Amino acid sequence: MARYTGPQWKLSRRLGFSTLENGKELNKRPYAPGQHGQKRKKQTEYGAQLAEKQKVRHMYGVNEKQFHNTFKRASKMDGITGYNFFCLLESRLDNVVYRLGFASTRRAARQLVNHGHFTLNGIKADIPSMKVNVGDVIAVREKSLNMAVIKAAIEGRTHVPAFVEVDAAKLTGKLTRLPERSELNQEINESLIVEYYNRMG
Repeated sequence: MARYTGPQWKLSRRLGFSTLENGKELNKRPYAPGQHGQKRKKQTEYGAQLAEKQKVRHMYGVNEKQFHNTFKRASKMDGITGYNFFCLLESRLDNVVYRLGFASTRRAARQLVNHGHFTLNGIKADIPSMKVNVGDVIAVREKSLNMAVIKAAIEGRTHVPAFVEVDAAKLTGKLTRLPERSELNQEINESLIVEYYNRMG
């Protein structure tokens, strides 16, 4: 399945979950789009598991194959699979760029990374799925320091997570530690995603 490129608000309404994590999509119409959007449908156990997977996949903007491969990596790691899965998603380059406040959304962060506006430990990095390790330094490339979209994102940010450190003057930042589960989205029940993939084999 290819990455979703359609209207983000419509998708959030269909899932009943703010994929942008700010809740704006659901403020005006907190129900699914379409003629029958306000009619509630009874959800099966499988439906609930699938919906939870889709929430996280669209929230991080990852296509189905990447998402499944990331889950398989998490399942082979020591510790709790659901938490490991979140940590792998959070340490993607595009997500760290978003967490640092260099982009207003994950989708914008992915596009900026794709266009080569950042370096990772001094080396040009243009692959959104690149893994960022604790202590790695991400910086806006010299040619991109005056980009309006990056400046606007920095000025408009309202929160910087405790697990990243950012120098807004130099436009550099780093992942200082892995996030704790309490610092991530509390609306997600990752155990349903684990159950979904266990069911799928």
